[in-house]
Formats: sequence, structure tokens, C-alpha cells
Amino acid sequence: MIEGYVTVRDIAEKWGVKPRTVQILCAKGKIEGATKFGDVWAIPVDAEKPTDGRVTTGEYRNWRKKEG
Repeated sequence: MIEGYVTVRDIAEKWGVKPRTVQILCAKGKIEGATKFGDVWAIPVDAEKPTDGRVTTGEYRNWRKKEG
């Protein structure tokens, strides 16, 4: 790999996620500095894991029942 960059697999192991998740984050532009060479993503070594924006508190559970 290019000096200062790592592969999707390396970042996935470092962050504890699946490689496909890293690919999706790269495609959506959530990882700053990630560049695609052909069909391979090159990610900066010092890239930080983006925050997970999903709601995991259950706040929206049964939201339809609460409106009435």
C-alpha cells in the first residue's frame, strides 16, 4: 500500500467493524482523506472512526402509538 495509507481490512480490524462497513463509510465520504484507486480504497493511517448516528436508545420505539 502507499506510504501513510492502509487498506479497508486494516482499518476494519483497528475499529472493530466489518470491512464492508468501512467501504460504505468511504463511499459516503464519512472518512476524511479516503481515496479510491481503481476498486481499492486507501485510507489515511491516522483516520478517525466516524460517529455512529443511529439511535440506539429506543427513543423512537412505538412512536406511532405515542401521537394520539
